[in-house]
Amino acid sequence: MATKKTISDQVRIAIDASGLSRYRIAKELAVSESTISRFMNGKGGLSMEYLDRLGLLLGLKVTSENPTRKDR
Repeated sequence: MATKKTISDQVRIAIDASGLSRYRIAKELAVSESTISRFMNGKGGLSMEYLDRLGLLLGLKVTSENPTRKDR
């Protein structure tokens, strides 16, 4: 059975697949390149502000594998 990937793992995969350099991503997000490097190596996180900017930059969309349940 395949291991499910975390959201952070999925974002890392999207960054690698984007074709953009870590330098360019850092400049676009207005963060240091070391911040991006730490995130990519699993040694640090990104704030929601930077994740929002990254999502816009890469055209990311969050979806659920589970159907939503309506409140009863």
